[in-house]
Amino acid sequence: MRKPLNRERVLRAAVALADAEGIAALSMRKVGAELGVEAMSLYKHVANKADLLDGMIDLVFAEIELPLPEGDWKATIRRRVISVRAAILRHPWASGLMESRAEPGPETLRHHDAVLGTLRAGGFSIELAAHAFSLLDSYVYGFAMQERTLPFETPAETAALAKAIMRRFAAGEYPHLTELTVEHVLQPGYSYAAEFEFGLDLILDGLERARATP
Repeated sequence: MRKPLNRERVLRAAVALADAEGIAALSMRKVGAELGVEAMSLYKHVANKADLLDGMIDLVFAEIELPLPEGDWKATIRRRVISVRAAILRHPWASGLMESRAEPGPETLRHHDAVLGTLRAGGFSIELAAHAFSLLDSYVYGFAMQERTLPFETPAETAALAKAIMRRFAAGEYPHLTELTVEHVLQPGYSYAAEFEFGLDLILDGLERARATP
């Protein structure tokens, strides 16, 4: 017996489709096909494609660790930002949409409210909380976009690409790039992903100094 169709099933099928094929491939027809129904059946549960995207983004926000105002603000916000990146890694299509919704869902609003509440409880002024929120989200979304467009994924691919690029120029032509590549990128254990938490900690330390400044 076929499971009854509801909004959550429609949204989860759409998320799975976007995860597998990318957001450009998403259509009501394809979502319907995944669920074994005609596309028109979906409109009982989502008003239109914009409503579908709103709901999909809300599901992504529901996966992110919700910060709580109790305890150390820096550790809490750090976990939250790392959790955002983990969600984006699971759903690469979402990063360009997460802050673009004109009608955000309850999970999205709950998340944003909790982030601001944590910052305010941590001693941030309203103005500084706004700056912090913007800075942290710009960093995580920007890093995710850059990471997604890099022409390598694994350490082996990184090393192979670096060596291929170095073979194209004469020794000594680009000394600083060569130094960085040989002494850092080609060293065992290098991973571009490790840059994320290094940069995050610099930002959090800077916000801590700004918070402590009268």
